[in-house]
Amino acid sequence: MSTLLKVLDVRAEGDGYRGESMGPDGKRAYGGQLAAQSLAAACRTVEADRSPTNMHVQFLRGGDAGAPVHYRVQQLYDGRTAAARRVESYQNDRFLTAATVSFATELPGPEHGHMPLPGDPETLQHTGPPGPAPSLPLGEFDIRVDDAGSAEAFVRRFWWRVTTDLPADPRVHAVVAVYITDLYGIDPVLAVHGHSMRSRVLRSGTTDSSIWFHRPVRADRWNLLEARSPAAARGRGVATASLIGSDGSVAATLVQEGLVTERPAQ
Repeated sequence: MSTLLKVLDVRAEGDGYRGESMGPDGKRAYGGQLAAQSLAAACRTVEADRSPTNMHVQFLRGGDAGAPVHYRVQQLYDGRTAAARRVESYQNDRFLTAATVSFATELPGPEHGHMPLPGDPETLQHTGPPGPAPSLPLGEFDIRVDDAGSAEAFVRRFWWRVTTDLPADPRVHAVVAVYITDLYGIDPVLAVHGHSMRSRVLRSGTTDSSIWFHRPVRADRWNLLEARSPAAARGRGVATASLIGSDGSVAATLVQEGLVTERPAQ
């Protein structure tokens, strides 16, 4: 099993599920891992014909990147075509995140949401993530960042695909998408003001994250996460993004809120 799949493969343990970590001990846990493992745990409790339609995560405390995480799943609803779960994550009884996940069977209805892709990722230089990412198996991803614009016209174009074999299960691909799209997800808020999470000029970090799945994600093909920041105030900022597949179809919509504030004087 690849390192990526091992990290995202939660296992039943006690009254919930156990997720492994691969980050350095004592460093802050990667939020995308907590969100992705929460989704994976929720998927374990829902019938296979139901795919995730939306997920909302509150990041309450920082976790330890090198320690395993325990997930508790609460059944909120099981209907004829839909289901809902609440997932809480803990490290040594320390409450880290709270998530709700909705699932539904596929139903017929009108469709829209296609857009022309802004170029071909194969023509871009392999850049890797927009900052250091020691907790991620970067050898299993191809990441190419192609930012454009400045100030309030800044756009992050984050191309990514998995380079190792993935199972056909579409829910695995959705979990991978949640995992990788959190990578510096709040960075566009800082970029509007000429900063980045990497520069650490301001205190920043994700406090709340939401994703709505419209279509199946193919994590082993090129995907474009195109993100902007519409607003920031009161020490908080918001980034909105579309996850676009290689055929130009919008597979998911993402919104993240993050802490963006001045560092206290030393």
